[in-house]
Amino acid sequence: MRFEGVYTVLPTPFTPGGGIDVDSLRRVIDVIVGAGVDGVTALGVTSETVKLTDAERVAVLEASVRAVAGCVKVIAGATAEGTHASIEHARLAKASGADAAMVNPPRLNKLNSDAVVRHFAAIGEAVDLPIVVQDFPPLCGYTVEPWLLARIAREVPAARTIKLEDAPSPQKIARIREQTIDADVSVLGGLGGVFLFEELLAGSSGVMTGFAYPEMLVEVVRHYRAGRVSDAADAFYRFAPLLRFEFQEGVGMAIRKEVLRRRGAIAHATVRTPGGTLDAATLDALDRILRWSKAHGAPWISN
Repeated sequence: MRFEGVYTVLPTPFTPGGGIDVDSLRRVIDVIVGAGVDGVTALGVTSETVKLTDAERVAVLEASVRAVAGCVKVIAGATAEGTHASIEHARLAKASGADAAMVNPPRLNKLNSDAVVRHFAAIGEAVDLPIVVQDFPPLCGYTVEPWLLARIAREVPAARTIKLEDAPSPQKIARIREQTIDADVSVLGGLGGVFLFEELLAGSSGVMTGFAYPEMLVEVVRHYRAGRVSDAADAFYRFAPLLRFEFQEGVGMAIRKEVLRRRGAIAHATVRTPGGTLDAATLDALDRILRWSKAHGAPWISN
């Protein structure tokens, strides 16, 4: 199974009191699937997964798979501190009906490349499910070099998709491509989509991020896949200001949820504590950039 195109990392909607809002989860999935994405990712980093209990993880994943109802692929986050726990998360993904499990390298005091490869090999042997290798250094504590990601893809048959969250991502994609030229490997960019066009030029297979207007990402990738590189560039450059604004450290999730609330996808823009909140200046800036984006070719923006 190949994973390419646009994959949206699902937010976890909460009520004002902090409970899981399953109705909003269904609505946001309807909006995202309707945008033309190729798949969704549940329990990703920007799903606020670390703030969920084990029971809530199960509830969110099962509700997500039911709401998608086979319309697009579902990837489930399965990262844990140890191999055994990651295997259990991957088994949950399989039992819930997900199409793949996304796993970050294990946290180690010092990088041990053989241990990292064994981690993914053990998961692949234990669970009959494709693995998306998530390259997100803040989670594992070290930078995974392109040669190691390429080695995992070559040596672990289940782990033929890589999701990059380490800048400069276009250069890293190019190095991975050089070392997997004979392998059927998919490389998805991330980082809020802010380098999507450059990642495509470097050989990416698409993008996986939680950006609140996936329609924009779909348009860029559609043009690029059809060979309309200049059209893809024009679309990306029009949308780049909104991508940049949402991808702000500390408040990015709050911005994303506020946009989804305005879209009618979620009832409340609640971010579980501890989490960023939006002040009046940020909300004013959001209003301005949404107006600008709509005026410059983003018909999905209603206000």
